Amino acid sequence: MNYDIEKEYYNRGYKLICGIDEAGRGPLCGPVYAAAVILPVDCEIEGINDSKKISEKKREALFDVVKEKALAYSVAMASAKEIDKINILQATFLAMRRAVDGLDVKPDLALIDGNQKPGLDIDENTIVKGDAKCISVAAASILAKVTRDRYMRELDEKYPQFCFAKHKGYGTKLHYEMIDRYGICEEHRRTFLKKLFGESNG
Repeated sequence: MNYDIEKEYYNRGYKLICGIDEAGRGPLCGPVYAAAVILPVDCEIEGINDSKKISEKKREALFDVVKEKALAYSVAMASAKEIDKINILQATFLAMRRAVDGLDVKPDLALIDGNQKPGLDIDENTIVKGDAKCISVAAASILAKVTRDRYMRELDEKYPQFCFAKHKGYGTKLHYEMIDRYGICEEHRRTFLKKLFGESNG
């Protein structure tokens, strides 16, 4: 993966470009995370790709490389309670805005994975499957994914009965079995489980 997409925008006059991606929109439990990453011009990171396409071990290694090479980076989240309150899409946008706000320097353009804009106070452009096309977005996908996975491993220690370290909160057979056995914890997204528990949990 190369820097071609970012170069196109630099040639249009932009000075600092950040890539943005999220992790954790689909799980039944835990926050949704977003990362914003500004890489130097012509940055190369060997092996970088969409975080879902590489192994956990490789993601962990690239996590440190991205942080080392980035001009600036920020990772932020929206909690399960916020997801329940404003819905997952708006919570994802909130996490993205928080990530951009957390950057040490302010970019003048954001390239966002997907097809919807989060409503930043800078120029923003979406790229469908951007985490497989754009190195800045791929870098952001790795920071967001690794940070979220680490958080879910911490939750596993707090709630070992749910086996969060294995499924990271996704709706696997094991996860549903544990919910059937133990109910839900405060980190579960109740709006994602209405069908299971009825509206009283919503």
